[in-house]
Amino acid sequence: MDQQKISRINALARKSKAEGLTPEEKAEQKQLRDEYIAEYRANLKAQLDNTVIVDENGNKRKLKQKKPYNGLRH
Repeated sequence: MDQQKISRINALARKSKAEGLTPEEKAEQKQLRDEYIAEYRANLKAQLDNTVIVDENGNKRKLKQKKPYNGLRH
């Protein structure tokens, strides 16, 4: 995300606290926040995908993604 969009997110946050936002500004703020969060998650996932664990024997292994929790306990 470019610095201009981050600055706009911050400007909308300040305006929201000071005087409130119009419905159009609220929609813009939500869209920008969703975009920021999606990019943040993608960057974090990429970082974790390239993380290697080294055990006490010097063996290297990549991290594995856990299976999603389905809500049932056995």
